[in-house]
Amino acid sequence: MPKILIVGGGYAGFYTALKLERSLRPGEADVTMVDPLPYMTYQPFLPEVAAGSIEPRHAVVSHRRHLTKTNVITAKVTKLDHANKTATITPPAGEPWDVEYDIVVVTAGSVSRTFPIPGVADEAIGLKNIEEAIAVRDRVLTNFDKASNLPAGPERDRLLTFTVVGGGFAGIEIFGELRSLASSLLRYYPNITFDDTHFHLIEAMGRIMPEVSLKTSYWVLKNLAQRGAQVHLDTQLTSAVGGKIELSTGETFETDLIVWTAGVMANPVLRSTDLPVEERGRLRVGADLRVINDDGVVPDAWGAGDVCAVPDLTGGGVGGFTVPNAQHAVRQGKLLAKNITGHLRGDLPREYFHKNAGAVAGIGLGEGVFQSGRLAVKGLLAWFMHRGYHGLAVPMWERKIRVFSVWILNFFLGRDIVSLEARAFPRAAFETFASRPKPPAA
Repeated sequence: MPKILIVGGGYAGFYTALKLERSLRPGEADVTMVDPLPYMTYQPFLPEVAAGSIEPRHAVVSHRRHLTKTNVITAKVTKLDHANKTATITPPAGEPWDVEYDIVVVTAGSVSRTFPIPGVADEAIGLKNIEEAIAVRDRVLTNFDKASNLPAGPERDRLLTFTVVGGGFAGIEIFGELRSLASSLLRYYPNITFDDTHFHLIEAMGRIMPEVSLKTSYWVLKNLAQRGAQVHLDTQLTSAVGGKIELSTGETFETDLIVWTAGVMANPVLRSTDLPVEERGRLRVGADLRVINDDGVVPDAWGAGDVCAVPDLTGGGVGGFTVPNAQHAVRQGKLLAKNITGHLRGDLPREYFHKNAGAVAGIGLGEGVFQSGRLAVKGLLAWFMHRGYHGLAVPMWERKIRVFSVWILNFFLGRDIVSLEARAFPRAAFETFASRPKPPAA
């Protein structure tokens, strides 16, 4: 049987493997998927995870539970030698080993893109995986606990000041959700007032959310301002050393949480391959998702998702390529599975063509925005549309049921506000009270 190796188990990789399982005949191919994580993260849910509106485990989809016909390897691909069709797999424990393949599928996704701003690497946290969303939620809740025991002053202000860098969809969603969470916490902390909390979003460009119209983005800015959140447009972060924010406008303030959402870049795993990449570090693929170089198609190499520069045949996108979002990654993964199945059976691959279906975002409990062409919906109705769309879009019915169940329970019981920040040091309590051998007598 031909051996198919899928590098990456995010949106594109997961859907490629899932659809291959359903389309391949028994014995037609052997599929292996390699990813450092044992699950696919549904990233549109990360802001709601951070706000306590979704249980963290419900925002991820287990590889092994749902890919029953795929050989799942939880490890990293640290080298890809396509000339010899071998890949080096490095597990978290044990020695690396090489595997041979006949067809490689690169769907390694993207990572947070940062800039060499002093303090960012030491102080900020991204929003690309579930662990980061949990850490953000726990930090907000723990800071409220700490601040409630302090008198008014600089330290209390620092604990109750929260900063987001990046005014795209991810930045606005996490910003609005955290503002909503903080407002809902005030009734549990009578000695903390609304004016004690401070929210800052820093955006280098002159507008937010380029996926929506300018008029809709103005509505979002007005909505956030009415809720006590400050957006700094045409402003760059120049330093974050020690949590002290310094802006290009000269403004400074202290913060205890910096969430970085200012862009993504292709997974650096491509630096360890002999496959062709373009100037931004993305894998070069054609519209049919086959890898290409200056001489044409690279045999037996395919790619999809954020790690690839996929031509946008609709004429939209940025620079002629599809934008790195879930809407494209999911559809590219499904088409990729069809094209590979067809390739094995001697059929020609189909080209990827998808017009943007619109953009929908939740910016806090009961607040949302939807844009499709000239149609714009704002407020509560858009929020219901956001939840309805993403609740149905998350893969697998068992995940959908879990998500909708928690939303319904939260409607009656309220969101969970317990911080589990101590999980980062789970042995601390045990070590504190554990008996140790006495030193031998002199």
